[in-house]
Amino acid sequence: MNIPRHHEDLSVLHENTLPARAYYIPSSTRLAPGPRARELSDRVRLLNGAWDFRYYPSIHEVPERVVARDHAPEGFDRITVPGTWQHQGHDAHQYTNVRYPIPLDPPFVPYDNPCGVYLLDFDHVPDAAAPRLHLDFEGVDSCFYVWLNGSYVGYSQVSHATSEFDVTGMVEAGRNRLTVLVLKWCDGTYLEDQDKFRTSGIFRDVYLLARPESVLFDYFTTTSRNGRAWQAEVRGSYAGAPVATTLTLQDPDGRTVATSTLEPFDGDDSYSHRAVLEVVDPLLWTAEHPHLYTLVLESADEVIIDRVGMREVGTAAAVLRLNDRPITLCGVNRHDSDPVTGPAVDLDHMARDLRLMKQHNINAVRSSHYPNDPRFYELCDEYGFYVMSEADNESHGTQTQYLADDSWDNTVEHWNDLVADNPDWVAPTLDRVQLCVQREKNRPSIIAWSAGNECAYGCTLEVALAWMKAFDPGRLTHYESSYYRDSKRKYDYSAIDLYSRMYPELDEIRRYLEGDPDKPFILVEYCHAMGNGPGDLADYWELIRADDRLCGGFVWEWCDHAIVLDHAEDGTPRYGYGGDSGETVHDGNFCVDGLVAPDRTPHVGLLELKNVQRPARVTGFDQDTGLLRIRNDLDFTDLADHLTVTYTVLRDGEVVEEGPVPLDVPIPPHTTVAVPCAATVPESGRCHLLVSYTLRRPDALREAGHDLGFDEVPLRTNDDRNRTAVALLAAPRPRTAPALAQDECGITVFGDRFAYRFDPATGMPASLQFDGRELLDRPMQLNIWRAPTDNDRHVRLEWERARYHQARERAYDHRVQQHDDHVALHVSMAMTAPVIQPISRMSAVWRAYGDGTLAVSVHVQRADGFPSFPRYGLRLFLPESMQHVTYCGLGPHESYVDKHRASHHGLFATDRDSLHTDYLRPQENGSHADCDHVTVGDATTSLTAVSSSSFSFNASRHTQEELAERGHNHELRPSGSTVLCLDHAMAGIGSNSCGPALLEKYQVDETDFSFDFMLIPQTNN
Repeated sequence: MNIPRHHEDLSVLHENTLPARAYYIPSSTRLAPGPRARELSDRVRLLNGAWDFRYYPSIHEVPERVVARDHAPEGFDRITVPGTWQHQGHDAHQYTNVRYPIPLDPPFVPYDNPCGVYLLDFDHVPDAAAPRLHLDFEGVDSCFYVWLNGSYVGYSQVSHATSEFDVTGMVEAGRNRLTVLVLKWCDGTYLEDQDKFRTSGIFRDVYLLARPESVLFDYFTTTSRNGRAWQAEVRGSYAGAPVATTLTLQDPDGRTVATSTLEPFDGDDSYSHRAVLEVVDPLLWTAEHPHLYTLVLESADEVIIDRVGMREVGTAAAVLRLNDRPITLCGVNRHDSDPVTGPAVDLDHMARDLRLMKQHNINAVRSSHYPNDPRFYELCDEYGFYVMSEADNESHGTQTQYLADDSWDNTVEHWNDLVADNPDWVAPTLDRVQLCVQREKNRPSIIAWSAGNECAYGCTLEVALAWMKAFDPGRLTHYESSYYRDSKRKYDYSAIDLYSRMYPELDEIRRYLEGDPDKPFILVEYCHAMGNGPGDLADYWELIRADDRLCGGFVWEWCDHAIVLDHAEDGTPRYGYGGDSGETVHDGNFCVDGLVAPDRTPHVGLLELKNVQRPARVTGFDQDTGLLRIRNDLDFTDLADHLTVTYTVLRDGEVVEEGPVPLDVPIPPHTTVAVPCAATVPESGRCHLLVSYTLRRPDALREAGHDLGFDEVPLRTNDDRNRTAVALLAAPRPRTAPALAQDECGITVFGDRFAYRFDPATGMPASLQFDGRELLDRPMQLNIWRAPTDNDRHVRLEWERARYHQARERAYDHRVQQHDDHVALHVSMAMTAPVIQPISRMSAVWRAYGDGTLAVSVHVQRADGFPSFPRYGLRLFLPESMQHVTYCGLGPHESYVDKHRASHHGLFATDRDSLHTDYLRPQENGSHADCDHVTVGDATTSLTAVSSSSFSFNASRHTQEELAERGHNHELRPSGSTVLCLDHAMAGIGSNSCGPALLEKYQVDETDFSFDFMLIPQTNN
């Protein structure tokens, strides 16, 4: 097909598009403000729906005739707009993170550039009051050429930006043919290397706008204050001749509080007219109280309705401030992502995301890594979210260029050569920043602009950031790679307001704060939420809450990106990730890294984040005076007005008392008060005070009584041991010792109700028969391995090099002692694996009592030079029917040493399968930490495990080997047993899939330690 080669020409970014402007929806009459305006306006003609479509593997296969007005769409399919063609059966899915899916040859793209031709026939009825017609595309990936009735309209790129064409005179009364040629790749692809599935097509709304001949075309509303008086300044520019424009400002209750008109002024090169609306003592906009004023911009033939939030953003003494108060961003990074439609998400989808976020104490969103649908920002205005709006700009793939010296230092030195510090790319980079800022400049929820993500640094970013800061000084500027350093020259970071880092170690943050910084520190990405994770949320938030200069951050990331491959027989979707569509260049499941599943089911990581970011927290409880110290972690709201507090006293996991905690005194933001708590502390037992917070009044997204989080405080008693555990450990045993037999099958201990056989080769029980029933499907094992989590992806290499995944017990010798009330088997043993020396040496003592109780104590010495362990404990293969589980420990959610803030201590009754956490890529899951005892059983038999110290356990139908082998949850096959793991120690989770290494305090790093378990079988009558 003979078309211009704009898609490989950096000098042509757009052709015949209108200048970028603020987003708004005009109408002939006043409409209700908000994101549904485009559905209600009589000046909007949505062109969404079924279009004719044909996919071509190469642009050179597209015939010239397809753009003709009368071309019959032979061989075309029907496709839904908005949508991507990959999600509708054309081409193939591909997920890559850093690497480009095309050769690294900017600005050129593959010669055989895949493309899609879209055809739509529509009818038009002219409107004399609005004769001008604009054609708007809000999102097309990657670039597109447009024809109308056979005539060329223009070209545009920048996938996540609005492209607007003036098609006045091209649209005819009656039938019209719109033809759009969308290319999969263009030079802009080099600036759209975001970590996501690479998709193509018209994925956001397309519509016609009918406008008067002369009309307000663009306007910019900013707010500022002078004492009690606040001003909303509106600057505007016109298309055609200026027309009289009246401005009316209404408060949130609909009362008019100010009026004005746009008048000419000479103070701005961008705008020709200006008006000021003044309000005394207005209701200010914050995420906690998103008060919005309605702005009506009215001319003779058109009305524009917008909303205004009175707020000021700035920094002082390296503290982020809103309305002159410090604020903390409890944020997440969010992609547009749906498992069925991909990046084509509708208004309900956006609202559902925001509802879930608000329900989990999230108050901020980074639009990673591109502008969202403009209605998303309107929802953020309305619901109360701080937004960092990011330009559609990422050239991360330039980092993968081949270099003879492939060291990290050399990569950094040259990362910016091709794009970020190349003057040829200044105009494309600036264009993307301007398209982002111009469209959303009137949204109060946006407090910061981001010039892009992971491009390295250079002249392109320097120019873009300088423009951004000059154009909109009322917001903050951000670019994370501003820490970029090489030896080429001194870079200019003066136009950046926030010091931003991704996944820093905690010590790096401390060093920055100790260095008397002049910019707030923001964690633009942290706590990589991939798979079972993240595990370091509480550690970061301990620092955030301690220093206002660390203004919070954005967890990576909100949702698992996946596609629906097919469905199981019961209708359950089976999800896929990189590599599941036959692509050769991909990054596997690195896109499955969210706080929620693809269908928005919350992961435990989201529940963890919710409680870590709870609005209040207990800083102390004085048992002698009954005073509970509560801190308000909100920024603008008195805690007494916001929530209700109750307390619960638990002893050994059971509730013994509960009641209200009255908040009879004001608790202003960032203050701590002591309030009375009438809790009665028991004399003995392992006791905890659970302090729960619920929402006092409903808001737009949450009902009254909504759970906001909780605190758990250990209570001091005269004997703080779990009474049940103490009783089990100290229970009197029969005075008659079991019998003993040794033969070629092993060592067997007999009692009236049991026969336990030990394998002399391993020193472990090979059979446990109790009341005539075998309790072991396989021999018991010492266990140091776990199915690696996504956050184990780096340490896994060390673990496998040490062959922990192949480790097995090996007994050297044993001796048996017959005591008055038990038989003791002493074993000298080791954990060994192929090729290498023993991993650890152990001495174990098994004690079998006359009632069938079996106790073991183990002393372990890890061999020099071996890495920390994934875990250390026992593994039992119980009959599959033994699936009822009762435990006293941290629950009800999975819990680990560094990931347990969503759980509290209690006595929980559940079943084996409910303990399984279903991550899309199977991995270690379902552990419960800090347990005192656990019982697993069925209607016939149960087995209770208890220890002299707290332990972790998990019970599953799957082995750790099965979890490690399978790539998808739908591939898992049950083992035929209930696999019970009893762990003296279990490594933490961390976020090392992308973040820092697991903190030492969460590693199983002891070199010399002991542990014990007592196993108590029982027949259930």
